[in-house]
Amino acid sequence: MPNNKDRVCIIGGGPAGLSCAMYLEKKGYTEYKIYEKLNKVGGKCFSPKIKVKHNGVEEEKSFETGAIMGAITYHAVSEMEEFGGYYHKGPDFKPGEPNMRREFRKLDGTIDHPFEPKVNFSFKKLTGLLKLKKQMKKLNKLMQTKYVGYDCYGHIGVAQGKYFGISKGVDGYCGATKESSFPNYLQGENPNLKDLALPFAEFCKLNGVEEVQRIWIAPFTSFGYGFFDEIPAALVMKYLDVTTALEFVNMKLWTWQDGTQQIYEHVNAKLKHPAILETEVVKVERPDGKVLVTTKGKDGKLHTEEFDKLIVTTPLDYFKDYADATEEEKTLFSKIIHERYCDYIATFEEGKSPNISGYLVENMVPERLGHAMVYYNRWQYLDRDCPATVYALANHTGSPDVDYDVVMKTMDEDMKKVGFPIKEKLYAQEVYYCPHVSSKDYQDGWYDKLEALQGNKNTYYAGEIISFGDMEDTCAASKDIIGRFF
Repeated sequence: MPNNKDRVCIIGGGPAGLSCAMYLEKKGYTEYKIYEKLNKVGGKCFSPKIKVKHNGVEEEKSFETGAIMGAITYHAVSEMEEFGGYYHKGPDFKPGEPNMRREFRKLDGTIDHPFEPKVNFSFKKLTGLLKLKKQMKKLNKLMQTKYVGYDCYGHIGVAQGKYFGISKGVDGYCGATKESSFPNYLQGENPNLKDLALPFAEFCKLNGVEEVQRIWIAPFTSFGYGFFDEIPAALVMKYLDVTTALEFVNMKLWTWQDGTQQIYEHVNAKLKHPAILETEVVKVERPDGKVLVTTKGKDGKLHTEEFDKLIVTTPLDYFKDYADATEEEKTLFSKIIHERYCDYIATFEEGKSPNISGYLVENMVPERLGHAMVYYNRWQYLDRDCPATVYALANHTGSPDVDYDVVMKTMDEDMKKVGFPIKEKLYAQEVYYCPHVSSKDYQDGWYDKLEALQGNKNTYYAGEIISFGDMEDTCAASKDIIGRFF
């Protein structure tokens, strides 16, 4: 039985770990600790401050290396905002706010207008857009009828043709009503949901909506979530449910003035027990109903504490490296795969930086692995003086991985070709991104097997893998875990 007097250890100070702590506090828990091995909270929501100079004036502005945006469907993130007292900007942006604007560029540097029929008009283009519009309407109807239940957070039961989870919708969308909207649970059976185990490309072909991939690819593949020939449709549609996808299309998005990292910095500052930084969990032992956690602090000393419960929000495929993982845990977690996502923040030759964010759609295919897919200009008023973040994927199932240094060089070459020659990289990284399982393992019930492990040996699993690797799904997964088990 849940007992809010239990001592709870949370591994990880990213969005999942901090939201777990927030929801624990809301249920009256006071005895918890968060261990974070880095010197900051927020995980991949990292928003470094960089000095920029514009019209002779130097100032410090935030830039993004991970999460960038949100939308009206970001319910759990809204709860984090309310708790921390730090709120988003948009979708109606004011001057000086980090807005969301975009362009499409071809690899020869020319600006493309793939969704504007009157620009570079041709009957072929018009026919293609009419076909796309028709298929978008078809998909919208299919998700509301044939695939009822697809929009719950998480994947419990989907492989069995069932759904169970917190409603992801807003009133009038995604199957939600005023009576069944966030944070209420939806539950039911729908055998058609088994189709969501298919790779998204196959799912679209099955339903005769192949053209919609043209819409979904930019906010999905370019932002590090993999290619449609390999990623289960469930991941695509739970992240970009029809409502969220349309928010992307219509650019009704949110940003955060000082970066997404500040959402979690503010939450951490309001917690009764903020994350203990620069402290790595090096051993977990779970004998006889106890949870023994050994940590190594920045002084290098080891310290062991006893807890009643453990919440793991860091990558589960690494759990066996420091914990007394059972054979069942080892087998299940070994099936997790992730994306190798590379990005850097760069300055450009004088007067040659992009003054708007842009997609290089031709590079969003496995054959162009390691090439720049998107660049993000955060500050419109800086115009051609603004540094930009550039992103690429370095892995694809069935293809050789691309070496990090090769990716960095290739991205530089791509940006030069499209008219934005790099001057200096200010920050560069490769990150563990979008943990998930293959379509086969999804179909074989991987998520139901994970659900069956929740609570065994007083251990609970949260984090990106539970639902999807964006801020909203990650935080909502924490709400679900705390709500059901604590």
